Amino acid sequence: MIALSEQQIIDQLAQRLADAHAAVEPGRVAAVVHEQYARFEGRPIRDFVPLFVERNAKAELTRLAV
Repeated sequence: MIALSEQQIIDQLAQRLADAHAAVEPGRVAAVVHEQYARFEGRPIRDFVPLFVERNAKAELTRLAV
């Protein structure tokens, strides 16, 4: 099994969300993902950070697409 770094997971997440939210500019999608990711900087428990970033970013992108 190949382990991905947290940053690789976040980058893949940004790409998936950009594909799923075509109405939002890809650069804006990446910015939203990285803004959400920055909220968890310095937190000691990292296991669920990508999940929380994805949920928060999806909600923000849904608001932007309307």
